[in-house]
Amino acid sequence: MSKPVVTRFAPSPTGFLHIGGARTALFNWLYARGRGGKFLLRIEDTDRERSTPEATAAILQGMEWLGLDHDGDVISQFEGAARHAEVAHQLLADGKAYKCFASQEDIATFRETAKAEGRSTLYRSPWRDADPASHPDAPYVIRIKAPQEGATVIRDQVQGDVTIRNDQLDDMILLRSDGTPVYMLAVVVDDHDMGVTHVIRGDDHLNNAARQMMIYEAMGWDVPVWAHIPLIHGPDGKKLSKRHGALGAQEYQAMGYPAAGMRNYLARLGWSHGDDEFFSDEQACDWFDLDGIGKSPARFDLKKLENLCGQHIAVSDDAALRQEIEAYLAAAALPALDDKQSRDLERAMYCLKDRARTFPELIEKAHFALASRPIEPDAKAAKALTSVSDGILGELTPQLQNASWNRDQLEATLNAFAEAQGTKFGKLAGPLRAVLAGRAVTPSVFDMMLVLGRDETVARLTDAAG
Repeated sequence: MSKPVVTRFAPSPTGFLHIGGARTALFNWLYARGRGGKFLLRIEDTDRERSTPEATAAILQGMEWLGLDHDGDVISQFEGAARHAEVAHQLLADGKAYKCFASQEDIATFRETAKAEGRSTLYRSPWRDADPASHPDAPYVIRIKAPQEGATVIRDQVQGDVTIRNDQLDDMILLRSDGTPVYMLAVVVDDHDMGVTHVIRGDDHLNNAARQMMIYEAMGWDVPVWAHIPLIHGPDGKKLSKRHGALGAQEYQAMGYPAAGMRNYLARLGWSHGDDEFFSDEQACDWFDLDGIGKSPARFDLKKLENLCGQHIAVSDDAALRQEIEAYLAAAALPALDDKQSRDLERAMYCLKDRARTFPELIEKAHFALASRPIEPDAKAAKALTSVSDGILGELTPQLQNASWNRDQLEATLNAFAEAQGTKFGKLAGPLRAVLAGRAVTPSVFDMMLVLGRDETVARLTDAAG
């Protein structure tokens, strides 16, 4: 019987949740959730100088925004240092590691000599097979005994079999001279102790897999399934960086992209399921598999992101959308909606969400429902207002006071009124948009009237006519 799937995301808390890290977390989350497995979170905070609580908080907030929930507590790698050291000492006791007393100067001299003689500069310690009786009373590191013949094969689910000659592997340090474990050891011990079955991570870690396999095999532990995913590039084909725009997941929240659209886009960034572009979380969990991940770097495309986000906004539940917009306003440090605005926004959502790709676009369309009287038209809308249109709108007001407030009746009333004025309704639409919304581009006049209600609609017309 196969073991339950356990994946993990293991970021270093030295900054925000990078968009590449967010995709790695998503792939791990989808793989576990689609198989009824566990998705664990480990903070690799062994670099004490660069790790900060603020960065950890930013990573957790970014994952929360993306809806990537993890199982169990967040694990701190630093707190496992004693356990990591214990494994190094076990390997030492088993003769699979050794004490190396070489100084930095000794290693530098070795490399200079090897380079001058045209030999490999990979350090070969003279202490590997030294008699313990000859050990000096001096500081030492613990090194693993790397295999020196044959080859190590990384059986990778994305890259295929990757073979590395064992004479290219050095006797990696496990424990520094101050007794602290190195990152490579900590990762393996943590993954083993956490029961991780699948390691899905960036392909910049591919070479690390060969070195980490030395520890798994020396300890007699099961090697996890490897899946090293290509990095994300910018539109120009170069590694994604600040020059391409925002890099942090939370920056995208603050720019007003919906989380569902971001998840969909990141899932498609380097992974595919036939020709499917737009899909739900449930579909992504059902479909996601490692054989759908491409070997080439994916290119980040803002237009595709916006297109998918627009599709997700259009199918979102109105109440959920309102809540996410309120979270966006907080993330962007913009003024919050009051209770009335919040209710009005949700009521108007049906006529707002079809063509908005981001929350700022949706809020701009919602201006008519969020603004309070008197409505000040912007420069473009003001051009539609003249003394003639003001007079016509003044004549319309009493007719609206007596109309039944439903779409069919409003359309009939306004069309009949336009005909009586010797014009078409289209000619009235511009001035009505200016008066009701203060904008030239808005939802339909009828939708705005229905959302605002009779009293507010008439009041805005009266203000303009006055």
